[in-house]
Amino acid sequence: MSKDTIVIREILPQDNKELEEVIRACFHEFKIPLEGTAYSDAETPRMYESYQNDNDVYYVIECNGEILGGGGIKPLKDIEDKVCEIQKMYFSPTVRGQGYGKVLFEKCLQAAKVLGYKKCYLESASQLKAAIHIYESYGFKYLPNALGNTGHYSCGLWMIKDL
Repeated sequence: MSKDTIVIREILPQDNKELEEVIRACFHEFKIPLEGTAYSDAETPRMYESYQNDNDVYYVIECNGEILGGGGIKPLKDIEDKVCEIQKMYFSPTVRGQGYGKVLFEKCLQAAKVLGYKKCYLESASQLKAAIHIYESYGFKYLPNALGNTGHYSCGLWMIKDL
């Protein structure tokens, strides 16, 4: 896959179905619990509609019209501070290991700063070793427990970073 065919852009309504398939496939591939995770979130089948506020954004990775992954930021639920959460960052095996996840991650962090957030929070599963390595390399620090109210009780890793 050549780099010139890859586009990272904001989500469009027609991306919902393919993106949902990419997200759900990752849970089966990495044997992540389906309950208490993004797999069972009501917004997973309707990602475009879920990221249409002034304080959130969701990006997709597209190659020749095919959606290969995505990630976004939203305010962390039930936290008063200017804390956002990086959410639903999942990639098809086709695009992994080529640096696009890092580019998308940086795009999310930059958007968080532009939107005025002071801290960025994320939750993950211990199975997602490559993702965790990226988070650590960007200076995310481990937390002893979850923040806010994401409903993702099956996620076992919580991290935060000052922006």
